[in-house]
Amino acid sequence: MSFFGFRPAAELDIALTDAESCRRVEHKSEDGKKDKYCLYYDGETVSGRVTAALRNPGKRLEHQGLKIEFIGQIELYYDRGNHHEFVSLKPYESYTGQNVKLRYFLRATLSRRLNDVVKEMDIVVHTLSTYPELNSSIKMEVGIEDCLHIEFEYNKSKYHLKDVIVGKIYFLLVRIKIKHMEIDIIKREATGIGPNVYHENDTIAKYEILDGAPVRGESIPIRLFLAGYELTPTMRDINKKFSVRYYLNLVLIDEEERRYFKQQEVVLWHKGDIVRKSMSHQAAIASQRFEGTSHPECRPQHSGATAGDQEKE
Repeated sequence: MSFFGFRPAAELDIALTDAESCRRVEHKSEDGKKDKYCLYYDGETVSGRVTAALRNPGKRLEHQGLKIEFIGQIELYYDRGNHHEFVSLKPYESYTGQNVKLRYFLRATLSRRLNDVVKEMDIVVHTLSTYPELNSSIKMEVGIEDCLHIEFEYNKSKYHLKDVIVGKIYFLLVRIKIKHMEIDIIKREATGIGPNVYHENDTIAKYEILDGAPVRGESIPIRLFLAGYELTPTMRDINKKFSVRYYLNLVLIDEEERRYFKQQEVVLWHKGDIVRKSMSHQAAIASQRFEGTSHPECRPQHSGATAGDQEKE
């Protein structure tokens, strides 16, 4: 930062060790724009180098040290300016929603007496889930007494983000004229706690099952590919600030435009494309080391560690 419009006397640069080879993923910002960032999974090491370059080479720059921080931050849009930071290394998924944002970034700070020089770099973090041990099918009924009786079945209750939802709809009794039937994927975001909870529903997908009148005894198959939609893992009580849940919404519309629906929650999770390291190995590499370098003329004012020796876990 700089006061009174003066340009900072030095510029900081953050360079990731694997910047050229890292896997990059698109991540949406608040305004809906998408940019690509380096992707890291929970347990992976983030390493690189911080460089401080003087704007006027040859001129001495007094400072109190150079540090690098790895920060996780949650911002509730209705409470802007009050950022909630957490110190555990990558426990949650990067997320940008309707009312909340969870981001990870590196912040390099060159401390000076009047105005610090700060540089930030965002990264994206994905959390890996192990394959669910229990993944039972979903069987439910939708009915209106003496008018309609439908059974529907989904093959699983937990799906990874590239999975396929497979199911069937059985018409056991049909005495109303149904003209349309679809399955919607609903994302429900809840932010805040206690009485100050804000709910936001977003229809991610609409999948048409039926266009026309079904008959008794008819069975309709379902195959819904999730890979084509913008989905995140299910998130529950993230740092006691927000949750994200997903629902399959079965919708029937009759000829008089009356709507009948039934919702069922499903769990979404990341299926990793890398081999998960052992926990002992994760602990050994989780120091998140960064190297700092500065111009020879850039000296600290005190006798403590130089910029090149500053590390922050």
